[in-house]
Amino acid sequence: MPRVRPVRRRAPLGALRPDPAVAWRAVLDDHVIAAQASPDGALVAAASAAGPISVFTASGGDTVHALAGHAHGTAAIDWCPTAPVLASAGHDGCVRLWDGSSGAPGAELAAGSSWVERVRWSPDGSLLAGAAGRRITLWRADGLVLAEWDGHPSTVTDIAWSPDGSLLAATSYGGVTLWSTAHPDPVRLEWTGSSLTVAWSPTGHHLATGDQDATVHFWEVVSESDLQMSGYPTKVRELAWDGSGRYLATGGGSDVTIWDCAPPGPAGSRPAVAEGDGTRLCALAPQRRGDLIAAGTEGGRVFLFRPLGAAGRGGTELGAGVSALAWLPDERHLVAGTEAGGLTCLTVA
Repeated sequence: MPRVRPVRRRAPLGALRPDPAVAWRAVLDDHVIAAQASPDGALVAAASAAGPISVFTASGGDTVHALAGHAHGTAAIDWCPTAPVLASAGHDGCVRLWDGSSGAPGAELAAGSSWVERVRWSPDGSLLAGAAGRRITLWRADGLVLAEWDGHPSTVTDIAWSPDGSLLAATSYGGVTLWSTAHPDPVRLEWTGSSLTVAWSPTGHHLATGDQDATVHFWEVVSESDLQMSGYPTKVRELAWDGSGRYLATGGGSDVTIWDCAPPGPAGSRPAVAEGDGTRLCALAPQRRGDLIAAGTEGGRVFLFRPLGAAGRGGTELGAGVSALAWLPDERHLVAGTEAGGLTCLTVA
């Protein structure tokens, strides 16, 4: 397979917008493991590594609900896109559903392992997938089990629905498995290595993985042709496609490497670089409709950049390493969680 080594070309540092301003702050009892705004933009849920989940008003950061979360720790959360229901996964072997309006606990779904790593609603909110060990369980929105997919060679590290909801991608050692409720046999995108995270392009035409061996893998889904980008300083846990699906931003070091994936693809191209603060990049979050991507660093800085054009050092200091980033639906506000338990809502001018 082709290998492309990043050439560290600096993107111009022109003016972007003023650095994000702090709208409100809140504090959790432990490291913020995940944060996400509800689809209507009214609420923000944040999970602590210790287990409890807090729900705040997006407008002012007032606490609305304090959810018990998961014994021994919460690993992931995801709001249903079509109903006020929050799904959470944790180290108690369960996926739990919570009523976002009342805070009341709903269904408790057994996932088949003591550690549930990921939980994801399908884009239309009709299906819920949870990854635990080598198994993925697929539930209907009412909690009925529809499928159990356990044909993975090792622990599933990440899952992601395609934009149209027809496929669920799962990463493990040996590549990516594409599952469908319409076909009993999965499609395997194979390579020798271990992936840590997966991201679909907004068009659904491409799939990227960040990998344990300090590489990024890139697939054209229909043809199953692939490309590997190597030369990153560290393992790659951070991926973000811009809203157009043309640019892929990647972590794996202290800066953001940005690949232009327009036809014929990134092979032989020179990636742009958005400069960080010299500490390890920890999180990336793209706007869905806009052209901004937010980045968070181990040094506690949140900065914004555009894949094409300005890239920034600047940014807003949060005082502790950034552990979670998520845009609100209005795409003018951004929530950032830290390793110290802080949750900050930032306003983008």
